[in-house]
Amino acid sequence: MPGVYRVDLLTRQVASPDVDWSYGEPTEMLTPRNSEDFMDEMGESSGAYIIRIPFGPKDKYIPKELLWPHIPEFVDGALSHIIQMSHVLGEQIGSGKPVWPVAIHGHYADAGDSAALLSGALNVPMLFTGHSLGRDKLEQLLKQGRLSKDEINTTYKIMRRIEAEELSLDASEIVITSTRQEIDEQWRLYDGFDPVLERKLRARIRRNVSCYGRFMPRMVIIPPGMEFHHIVPQDGDMDGEVEGNEEHPSSPDPPIWSEIMRFFSNPRKPMILALARPDPKKNITTLVKAFGECRPLRELANLTLIMGNRDGIDEMSSTNASVLLSVLKLIDKYDLYGQVAYPKHHKQFEVPDIYRLAAKTKGVFINPAFIEPFGLTLIEAAAHGLPIVATKNGGPVDIHRVLDNGLLVDPHDQQSIADALLKLVADKHLWARCRQNGLKNIHLFSWPEHCKTYLSRIASCKTRHPQWQRSDDGGESSETDSPSDSLRDIHDISLNLKFSMDGDRSGASGNDNSLDSEGNDRKSKLENAVLSWSKGVLKDQRKAGSGDRIDHGSSTGKFPALRRRKHIFVIAVDSDSNEDLLDAIRKVFEAVEKERIEGSIGFILSTYMTISEIQSFLVSGGLNANDFDAFICNSGSDLFYSTINPEDGPFVIDFYYHSHIEYRWGGEGLRKTLVRWAGSVTDKMEGNEEHIVTVAEHLSTNYCYTFEVKNAGRVPPVKELRKSLRIQALRCNVIYCRNGTRINVIPVLASRSQALRYLYVRWGIDLSKMVVFVGDSGDTDYEGLLGGVHKSIILKGICCNTSNQLLANRNYPLSDVMPVDSPNILQTSQDCTSTDVRESLENLLKS
Repeated sequence: MPGVYRVDLLTRQVASPDVDWSYGEPTEMLTPRNSEDFMDEMGESSGAYIIRIPFGPKDKYIPKELLWPHIPEFVDGALSHIIQMSHVLGEQIGSGKPVWPVAIHGHYADAGDSAALLSGALNVPMLFTGHSLGRDKLEQLLKQGRLSKDEINTTYKIMRRIEAEELSLDASEIVITSTRQEIDEQWRLYDGFDPVLERKLRARIRRNVSCYGRFMPRMVIIPPGMEFHHIVPQDGDMDGEVEGNEEHPSSPDPPIWSEIMRFFSNPRKPMILALARPDPKKNITTLVKAFGECRPLRELANLTLIMGNRDGIDEMSSTNASVLLSVLKLIDKYDLYGQVAYPKHHKQFEVPDIYRLAAKTKGVFINPAFIEPFGLTLIEAAAHGLPIVATKNGGPVDIHRVLDNGLLVDPHDQQSIADALLKLVADKHLWARCRQNGLKNIHLFSWPEHCKTYLSRIASCKTRHPQWQRSDDGGESSETDSPSDSLRDIHDISLNLKFSMDGDRSGASGNDNSLDSEGNDRKSKLENAVLSWSKGVLKDQRKAGSGDRIDHGSSTGKFPALRRRKHIFVIAVDSDSNEDLLDAIRKVFEAVEKERIEGSIGFILSTYMTISEIQSFLVSGGLNANDFDAFICNSGSDLFYSTINPEDGPFVIDFYYHSHIEYRWGGEGLRKTLVRWAGSVTDKMEGNEEHIVTVAEHLSTNYCYTFEVKNAGRVPPVKELRKSLRIQALRCNVIYCRNGTRINVIPVLASRSQALRYLYVRWGIDLSKMVVFVGDSGDTDYEGLLGGVHKSIILKGICCNTSNQLLANRNYPLSDVMPVDSPNILQTSQDCTSTDVRESLENLLKS
């Protein structure tokens, strides 16, 4: 399409004899139909490509239900590709500046989950198309009564799928559906979407009235497109055949025509065509009854039922066999022999010929399903010149509104079906008008029309992308940097980083109502701090220039120091006691003491604690802030780096990290709702209503609302709080921490694992060079720390007191998302020592 330079379709790479060899190709360019004209307009890397990302088992194809543990690995691989392409395109068409994606579009639940994480990591708008939705499927399976909810989840991992769709609602700016029915009947089943609330919020936005921190994705109906260029509507009829001649001989009739017409005693009558599998939901038996009990209709028309392919009825599923037997009994009951065709076989490429035959007889296409989510066959029939009769439940309503080429009926009303069919077959003027309307309007369902509408919706999204201003932030850094490099970095830090002068509330916020004088004061402090810091850098540079050895473990070059490390060790051990965490840190430090002194390994502390708590913890444990390169605080809502000169303060906060994660942050509206919720959680067991959840103002920051819990066993599970907030259109990430005695509520796309991806995007820190240390268990974000391309070491026996109840009170079992037998995850022996840690590291990094 004009204006689109490049499209990448990201999927899984599989090199297995079970699938075609092309599935193993990392890149495949899709050639446009008019490739000769298009090639002249293409740039060096423009066009459409399939990019296959390796993740999960490399040598075998596995069902999508088993891919959930490997989704983070796909996200990391996709992130690497996107960053690489952004720099390539930047050199080609972006004047040296990275060219970021305009949008990321996820299709189906697993890709929606991936797209949400990529959207958060890149700060790029997300779109989502659910296609088949988990809650709707769960509802249908439960109605069938053959499987319990637990059995359904074991088979389909349905609860993990539903949670992915809920996250997609949280993260998406636009959700694309095929029909209004999908919105009103399927998406309404989700906690994160309410059609009534959506309309109210849209009205408030139009009136420029506050929504109090509530957000709802925009539901947009864009029906899927079709290829029509090869379709030639049938103009002849059974009574007036066009004779061939020597120059233009008439082509022979397709074989499927004779296969169908052999059923009819009078094959010239108009054909009523139904094309559906023998499923009770397709309502074929009601159609046969309507035809059999309407004598005028039987006299005027034949009925053709294309019900899939079959060899023997006994070989069909019990449900399909039951429907087919019912149809055969009805044919016998109404003595419809010679009037109803039901061929056993047809090939997919013969379907257009079947439509052509029905049009040639001046027939009608019918879809009598009880509910039809979309109705692609109705569009196909219209493209071949067939008027339609269709159910009034679901997608056909939208199709009929556009095409105006037939009649809608109540699928439960047998007489209504018969009357509509008879009306179209008997009234030739009505038939011709419906046919003409369909052919005239069918282009509205073409792929070009679909793409035009789709691109207009993307254009309506507010542009978002990484905010830092230098194009080489993520590039490689040399071990020795010139003073001019450092001076550029000083300027860069003044733009991108904000020194922490007053602890936790130093970050910018979308809800910041501070006065200008406070802003000027902060600016003055920042300028003084940067000036002081720059003097220290230049002084250190002069020392290095006079022959002193440069300590690569210090931050005398480009900022931050972790850019020059060979490996990054992330200590993300969750514990309700500082002693356990300190013990874990010391064991890791001792295991790599030599490398730590050399500076080849950098360390990140990743925790639920605030930066003030971290400072107190470091002091009490005899540690120094410079023992770590970075600190991921408040469960991933704040990111700090250790500073170069102690006189400037121990920490510096990454200013742009907040702008990166603030998407859909509810601010004060969310805080007030959480305060009300906390006030409603009381302990009534001892005769008094004591509040067991209290606001922790001294621990809260602009992007983390913290609550302390007196009795963790009396607090509703994390899944219930998440559900309650989603129902109110409040988008956030709720994390139960410190063995359930603390609750952190942070932006929806912020987390400790996402902070690591931010470091990759921002500074070019290779995720595959990271090793994440965790305990036996942890906070409710524990699962996110174990997946991906980074390595993970589980320190057995450390922090094992963390309640497993935290992880049990979730929407799906942890086993559904834990990578089993992953080469990237190792466990130490029980009650591990520093020697055990060293051995695990050697085994892990060797692989």
